[in-house]
Amino acid sequence: MKMKSLYIIILLVFVSKSKAQELLKLEDAVKIALENNYDIKLSRNKLKIDELNNSIGNAGMLPAVNATITNSNSILNTTQTQSDGTKKTLDGARNMNLSYGVGLDWTIFDGMKMFAKKEQLNILQKQGKAELKLAILSKISDVYLTYFDLVQQQQQLTALDTAIVVSQQRITTADNRFSIGKASKLEVLNAQVDFNTDNSLLLKQKEMIKTTKIRLNEILARDVQTDFTVSNAILVDDKLNLEEIKSLAEKQNPQLQAQILAKNSAEQQLKQVKAGRYPTVKINSGYNFTHSEASLGFVTQSSGRGFVYGFSAAVPIFNGNLQNRNEKIAKVQVENANMTLEQQKRSLESQIGSAFESYQTNLELTKVEAKNLQIAEQNLDITLSKFKIGTITPIEFRTAQQNSLDAKVRYSNALYLTKIYEIMLKELAGNLSF
Repeated sequence: MKMKSLYIIILLVFVSKSKAQELLKLEDAVKIALENNYDIKLSRNKLKIDELNNSIGNAGMLPAVNATITNSNSILNTTQTQSDGTKKTLDGARNMNLSYGVGLDWTIFDGMKMFAKKEQLNILQKQGKAELKLAILSKISDVYLTYFDLVQQQQQLTALDTAIVVSQQRITTADNRFSIGKASKLEVLNAQVDFNTDNSLLLKQKEMIKTTKIRLNEILARDVQTDFTVSNAILVDDKLNLEEIKSLAEKQNPQLQAQILAKNSAEQQLKQVKAGRYPTVKINSGYNFTHSEASLGFVTQSSGRGFVYGFSAAVPIFNGNLQNRNEKIAKVQVENANMTLEQQKRSLESQIGSAFESYQTNLELTKVEAKNLQIAEQNLDITLSKFKIGTITPIEFRTAQQNSLDAKVRYSNALYLTKIYEIMLKELAGNLSF
């Protein structure tokens, strides 16, 4: 039986066993993660907070309106001396003052601080969007990597299944040769040992697959014991262009965009601090009701109602050099934000350059390993035929079998590594599809 035909049969058997399980497509896994993942939910809620905070009221542009009521009472032993010298005395004199109304206080000028604060709130909301995109890209990247890790592990499991079938054929052949006296018992025992070795590798591979499934279920924020299977192919985008990735990263990378916004926020904070050098002007008005009663005096009862209004202004003159200190600190923070931005740019450039080199190398390795796999399968086909007629030794057959298995694993690994760097580059470019 040709090795390619044998591999196809094993693959069909594997697929038939998987039909009882849920087939989790990559796009479905991404959709589940977007709906369920806790980090994405937390980032969405943080953005909601930023959106709620971004208002002209929070920036201090709107007046404050308050309804107030004050009631004060007293019971006093009172003595009053009149202008003509006579005295009046009353024990337990009751006095009452009641005032209530609606008042408005409005800061109409604060050195443009409120406008700088509003712009900073706009920036913070944009930062929240960038951080949400970063959380989404990070988790979707985790989904991609874990999903394709499962794909290559399933491919290796299929390769091990094929190896076990071949090892079983070897045992059968060795038994037949031993029964007709053309082989020793040692050859049969060696074939059984190699068969058991392949079974051991198969069990370990199944364990790795189960562990990876648990990890993917955790990312999807669902029952970690949910069983499923994934597709059997790793399709690599071999058309990535370095300059295009760099250009996209400058415009779309969420970490870079968040740092640009952090610098802008620091600049707005400096404007708010500088506003402390300017006067603050407030206006106030209201409509009040008053009522008072006194047991002793010229006026025993009075009441009134009407508008009250006015304004106040405060000009800063000296506050212990706190203004100078605060401005210097804010300037240093702007300088730090600029340096951090430049550092982020250099780091992003370095990550893209390194990932692209690895991407290109693994693309070439994939081509080499594909050729090696073809050669190894042809070699195993020939070796298996020769082994059945007894023209090669069991050691030579085992070597050819092991070479075929290693070639399949190396090819699968090369594909997976290429896919890893493809995903990494698209994530850095802010262009990972979700």
